[in-house]
Amino acid sequence: MTYASLPVFTIFAERNELAESRGIHAYASYRELLNDESVELITVAIPNDSHEQVVIDALKAGKNVICEKPVTMTLESLDRMIAAAEANGVRFSTHQNRRWDVDFLAMKQIHDSGEIGKVLNIESRVHGSRGIPSDWRGEKAHGGGMMYDWGIHLIDQILMILGWDVKSVYCVCDHITNQEVDDGFRLEMIFKSGQRAHVELGTYNFIAMPRFYMRAEKGTALITDWKEETLVVKCNHWHENDVLPVKTAAGLTKTMAPRDEVTTETYRVAKPASDVHDYYRHFVNAIRTGGEQDVTYEQMRTDLKIILAAFESAETGMPVEIK
Repeated sequence: MTYASLPVFTIFAERNELAESRGIHAYASYRELLNDESVELITVAIPNDSHEQVVIDALKAGKNVICEKPVTMTLESLDRMIAAAEANGVRFSTHQNRRWDVDFLAMKQIHDSGEIGKVLNIESRVHGSRGIPSDWRGEKAHGGGMMYDWGIHLIDQILMILGWDVKSVYCVCDHITNQEVDDGFRLEMIFKSGQRAHVELGTYNFIAMPRFYMRAEKGTALITDWKEETLVVKCNHWHENDVLPVKTAAGLTKTMAPRDEVTTETYRVAKPASDVHDYYRHFVNAIRTGGEQDVTYEQMRTDLKIILAAFESAETGMPVEIK
């Protein structure tokens, strides 16, 4: 069976008919899908508020499940899904496919290598200018908003780089094109290590800020756009014998004088090789071998904890501790 011929099911009859017209089998009912013993894995891609029951039904039917992000909107709901997977001896994962984004992988590579020392803080931004989608993603009842849509990916990426021990968060949400759900946000994350992260998503930015900015003890790394290689400036020598001052609007300054090639080294890091299909390959391998899956249950819980704390912070205007 090829990927193109994998069977599907949707509640929209016209879409099922379209699939059949293209040689793709469409199940006549949800129950028919669950009763098909040849199906080992189901992917769930429906509005966020509908995930839980569909996921649990599939798990109880003995199917492994990949659910679109965010997997759900409460920890209690997520725990019920995890319990159903464990009770029925099957696997359950959420679709964190952006762990294979080359810009994120480049930042993780620099962090893990230690080449510019301990990382002090990371800034991660995605900016667009077309507002929030006009479908259910713009409706609160269905779990809409950009924190759930993109934020879950950007938060997960930061945790994959800096670790999973977040101490507290502070968040401000935008409501520029949509008053019902957030159409952007700015999230500050403080880690128990003292490291910090700034995660920002905007849908009303006509000039985009850099995709990633990393500041470390021995240098700085920058990715202006996900298509670009990483620029690194590494500080090899801290002191200079004679710093030439630079002229600013308010006068001369040595403090803000730029570095030169004597004390710094500038270079680019090539984009890492990546294949997003490895998300699926690894999950299937975990099913086959019984090994650990890439997106663990505890990681799923931590991602969701941070999002829920971010919403609480945005509502109260105060930082929120992660427990």
